[in-house]
Amino acid sequence: MSTPHYQTYRGLPELAGVCTMAEAVENTGLSIEECVGRLKRYHYAFKRLHHLFVARITAEPIYELKTAFSHHGYLCAEHVAALRERVGEMREPPLHLDVVPDANLEIFFDEILNVPTTEELLVGIYERAIPALGAALHRHIDQTHKLADAPSVRLCKFALLELTEMEAFGHQAITCLVDSRKRQSMSKWLVLLDALLAAAGALDGMDKPAVRPIERIYSATPYVYDPTPKRDERFQDSYNAGVNPEAFLYNPDYPPAPKVLMMFYKRLREIDVPEMMASIITETPGKPWGYYLAMTRQLWDEARHAMMGEVGFVKLGVDWTTIPINFTWSLNLNTQLKPWERHGVLYFIEQGLMPKTGKKFEWEVGVASQEPLSATFQDYDWADEVLHARIGREWYVKEFKDGNEARDYGDKCWSRVLSHYQEYKRRGLTEHRNWWPEIYTQACRAGGIQPDSRIAAYNETYENVRADLKEISASG
Repeated sequence: MSTPHYQTYRGLPELAGVCTMAEAVENTGLSIEECVGRLKRYHYAFKRLHHLFVARITAEPIYELKTAFSHHGYLCAEHVAALRERVGEMREPPLHLDVVPDANLEIFFDEILNVPTTEELLVGIYERAIPALGAALHRHIDQTHKLADAPSVRLCKFALLELTEMEAFGHQAITCLVDSRKRQSMSKWLVLLDALLAAAGALDGMDKPAVRPIERIYSATPYVYDPTPKRDERFQDSYNAGVNPEAFLYNPDYPPAPKVLMMFYKRLREIDVPEMMASIITETPGKPWGYYLAMTRQLWDEARHAMMGEVGFVKLGVDWTTIPINFTWSLNLNTQLKPWERHGVLYFIEQGLMPKTGKKFEWEVGVASQEPLSATFQDYDWADEVLHARIGREWYVKEFKDGNEARDYGDKCWSRVLSHYQEYKRRGLTEHRNWWPEIYTQACRAGGIQPDSRIAAYNETYENVRADLKEISASG
């Protein structure tokens, strides 16, 4: 029965398929102490990456990067949660997971967080941080005992699947946005990042540390979160509040088909929710990790909803860049309210989406419109919003006497937010033009349909109302 001659029953795979008998016999692997030390470094890296992605969403102008950062931030949050649970299984309480494992790693991530340009941010994350973390996870799988440490191996494998996808996205983005001149301008900074990883003994600390003086560049000045939403040049007239889609959508006099256009607009406009939620997450320290995981899941869902609107417009042959995608909701909440007050507004809106005039109604419109993609999107959008309402109950409502008090607080917070409708017009930031007729006509032409002059004449604004369903839900 020695290793070379060991046989399983009728040649079945050995050891549940996790490794071969030879691997299990010949590799002593990592001790619990060594394993936990590495896992804590991976946890730290994923946690810092999560913060990097989320903290940069609002001020990042490029839409495709806002949505990608939303996605990648959520993936990192999930891996943080998994690693926390695994460390807790390994005779480790108290976990001490908030301790910085290496000062050089702290500076490494501080430097990436503080970069002034999108190009440096992309290179720092996708060419330095993520590859370093991936290399550490590969080394863990190679060096640990695959049977004794099977749960950690599983975590590493799942993390590598998503890190590989993230790195591939980053490589393509860098190819599109970073030319040789821009790369040359960041050469000194990239040398610093490499030096910091070397000084840390690689991300997992397993290399011999390179001892050399380290001077911060961008992180010499502490990071300050930028709450002002930025949009790329495709987003024009972003202060425009000249079309009220809710009033059109819930008006029984209009048929379902054109209402799909308004729902796609409402979905794409939801890119302002990640811009606002990022501010809550970034500016709310000291919560249990479950809070950040749940909130980042919701943030990612809202980015998905925005992309559903984008896809919907493409399906209908409408150029969404000709539509003013308003950003004043995230702008005003981020700059006029405190993080907890913003959360109150978010919860209040979510509750307005639950009655029969909310998400269920939007799904029914999608089905009635005979546009299958709209029905699918609204089906999942409805499910997501039910989840978001639950997240609100779990992480917001419990701070109040009951749900009514929590909802009323959010209502009052939003009532304090100034819309600046006339002020934006006075300052020349927008004319609040009614863009609906041209978009409706564009969609009709793409679909070979004769526009209805009554529908094209729709002209209701947000001048004196908020973008919620409070009055509609009450009347419904």
